[in-house]
Amino acid sequence: MGDIVRLQKYIAMSGVVEGNVAVRMCNADYGTQNYAGVWAMSVDDGLFQYNEEGRVKVNGKKITEQGVKIEIGADNVSVDDKPIKLKNKKYYIMLNKPVGYVSTAKDQFDRPTVVDLIKEDLGDVRIFPVGRLDYETEGLLLLTNDGDFTYKVTHPKFHTDKTYIATIKGGITISGINKLRNGVYIDDFKTSPAEAEILDAVDGHTYIKITIHEGKNRQVRKMFAAIGCTVVGLQRIKIGNVELGNLPLGRWRHLTSHEVNYLMNS
Repeated sequence: MGDIVRLQKYIAMSGVVEGNVAVRMCNADYGTQNYAGVWAMSVDDGLFQYNEEGRVKVNGKKITEQGVKIEIGADNVSVDDKPIKLKNKKYYIMLNKPVGYVSTAKDQFDRPTVVDLIKEDLGDVRIFPVGRLDYETEGLLLLTNDGDFTYKVTHPKFHTDKTYIATIKGGITISGINKLRNGVYIDDFKTSPAEAEILDAVDGHTYIKITIHEGKNRQVRKMFAAIGCTVVGLQRIKIGNVELGNLPLGRWRHLTSHEVNYLMNS
């Protein structure tokens, strides 16, 4: 993902037609006729012509000029309004997970899964969550079909930071914040020092930004429970330096090549 290639090469790589495929954009005479902005494919001595009526699109825009380049994984290419995807392509996706979805590809109790939110757009691509968010937690969740990427993001030895906004019932003391910053014991395990700060206190709830370095099951909720606080809402907003931003709840996007490279090499 992230490579910049010519559009015609991308279509050839996709296997949209079988055989020895040569794809080119014509912007001059082809044979005895002038096909300005015509796509031509040579397949088994035949010729498919993707004409200027908009049969080839990038991100929904008709392409009629030569030399167009696209970023693999970031730009959406279609022919006749059918998405063109590379074979064996690696996918790196950010999802704003809602509450009420499990972070698995399938669920034995038939609960909605995070994959349900994206599978209609990706077709038969097999993709899996990178780590997990609890059923009751919302926010930034990564999904991929790249095992190396999953390993880099989730293995404890890489210490990938994860930042959350926790909504707790009632207030919290400075002493409690300091305990989080020094590490607390949960399940016979002492957490690494967390970054924690109070953002606001409204209507009997306190909002706290907390960054942790591990990824234990329900870790943030258990950390607050260890200092006598009850979490009533939890949202992950950041993994490393990759931020959820203004991505709407329940929607997804491809990671940029910069984001993928950062997570793979940080």
